[in-house]
Amino acid sequence: MLAASTAAAPAERRLGVALVGLGSYSTHQLAPALEQSRHCRLAAVVTGTPQKARAWAEKYALPERSLYDYSTLDRIADNPDVDVVYVVTPPGLHAEHSVRAARAGKHVICEKPMANTVAECDAIIAACAEAKVHLSIGYRLHWHPMWQELKRLAREKDFGAFTRMTGGFGFHHRGGGWRMDRKLSGGGPLMDVGIYVVQAACMAAGDVAPVAVTARELPKQRPEVFREVEETIEFTLEWADGAVCEGTTSYQTGSNRFRAEAAQGFFEMQPAYTYSGLVGRTSRGEFPPSPAHQQAAQIDGMAEAILAGKPSLAPGEMGRRDMQIITAIYESARTGRRVAIAG
Repeated sequence: MLAASTAAAPAERRLGVALVGLGSYSTHQLAPALEQSRHCRLAAVVTGTPQKARAWAEKYALPERSLYDYSTLDRIADNPDVDVVYVVTPPGLHAEHSVRAARAGKHVICEKPMANTVAECDAIIAACAEAKVHLSIGYRLHWHPMWQELKRLAREKDFGAFTRMTGGFGFHHRGGGWRMDRKLSGGGPLMDVGIYVVQAACMAAGDVAPVAVTARELPKQRPEVFREVEETIEFTLEWADGAVCEGTTSYQTGSNRFRAEAAQGFFEMQPAYTYSGLVGRTSRGEFPPSPAHQQAAQIDGMAEAILAGKPSLAPGEMGRRDMQIITAIYESARTGRRVAIAG
């Protein structure tokens, strides 16, 4: 699973990471995370804005040879300082940039959602497999201790199996930007933040995918803003063992919660998905706060998997699974029918 540049490196060397796309998430979350990382460092940037490249080079002491634009991304193959490419462009560009990074012989971290379609997810997985490089999806919450406890509870069934789940994630979006462009975003709040509810429900189900979904898109309160994407959507996920999750996601109203109930106890978080300040409890009591930087923990966890030649906690197959679920939610909302989710 190790690319040549990583395999030849001394064990103590921090992996060099190239950020592809220098928007808000790279600027305010990933760059600070790389400064805190134990196993990684910022080694290169890829941006379509020359002024950004120069500013990042000055701030992070990057050499000229580690500054790329989208037309020169493939040249990253010749940069021995780069071990990992982290794709942080809009979802509609994830497949192109991830495939190019893999073909350059670099390990790939692809931000969520993995892509706009299942076919694009397949293309990313195939390219990484062919190049024999590691693939992870940017699901940071898998390294958060509160969410790890949910996964443990689902696995060990301290309270029994979770059979009823509810969750929501939304905020008031002013409109504008690439998230309103379906070609770039793949959809509205479901792709952007509703995917966290899907992820949480699958964790509570023991990392098992649902078998069917029903969904409905609510009437738009600001149709002039949300011309190409949904504003609010509600969905019900069903599992083969009878478990269900009632979920909602919106660019109109705020929500940030998840709850999973079993016969002998519950797990609950509110706020559940934000970058800091998560609050959670079970029927046994509240969780202690977690001061760790979520993205630093995620990047270090992914680096440890790369160095050990082990699968990520958030592999490409998980991103593909979630895209199958999201595709079914959209189909159900469009047709008004219950839609089976392919296994």
